[in-house]
Amino acid sequence: MLELLMIADGDVTEDCTWNGIPLYGEVQVVDSFADIEVQVVESFPDLRVKTVESFPDDCGEWEFVDSFPDFTIRFVDSFPDIKVKFVESFPGVD
Repeated sequence: MLELLMIADGDVTEDCTWNGIPLYGEVQVVDSFADIEVQVVESFPDLRVKTVESFPDDCGEWEFVDSFPDFTIRFVDSFPDIKVKFVESFPGVD
């Protein structure tokens, strides 16, 4: 039941998903109708993200693409679904 509450609240889960969306893979930035609204922060992120050029197979690894994404995001300044911090190493959740 607690896991259901976490998903309903929109938190990033320990298995690196948000509302059933795996938070790794090919990502496209869009202006509207995004799967996830993302705020970039320096402190207390929900997810640490490392951008990669290929094989975004691990939690927090994102490869930005222009078409055929695994999920879409829109960057926002307030009221995000998740908060991310871009890192050079050790992507993922705490």
